[in-house]
Amino acid sequence: MATVELRFSAQPEHVRTARLVAAAVARRAGVEEAVLDEVRLAVGEACSRAVGLHRGNGLTAPVRVVLTEEEKVFSIEVGDEVPGPPGGSATPSSADADAGPDSVAAVDEADVSDTEDEMSLAVISGLVDDVEVTSGESGGVIRMSWPTSGASELP
Repeated sequence: MATVELRFSAQPEHVRTARLVAAAVARRAGVEEAVLDEVRLAVGEACSRAVGLHRGNGLTAPVRVVLTEEEKVFSIEVGDEVPGPPGGSATPSSADADAGPDSVAAVDEADVSDTEDEMSLAVISGLVDDVEVTSGESGGVIRMSWPTSGASELP
């Protein structure tokens, strides 16, 4: 099992590099040429989401990308260090909405952020057949995988 790990600071300009590295490693692992654009787009979306989460939460920790070549499967994990919501819910409580105009603005911003997050996940789900999204106290991970043709004998 071959593994490549990439860590980059949560800056949007580094997402392109992650996409290029993912496509190169996927090609080397034997992912079909016709699927490489999907790999690039999915990794770009997952990395952009992680960058947005880090920046929105004031984190300076790097975004993690782990590319793994296994027998007949190429997988990518994009991880962030933003803890999941307490109690597993990101929905603001009604007490927050009744607290005043400043709280309502915060709720509206949270709704926009949640909508963007849902859109990112919907795009990734549309691009990748095998995708798993997890979130916990130590952060979230989007795991995506594609079948390979076993063409790892390339120079």
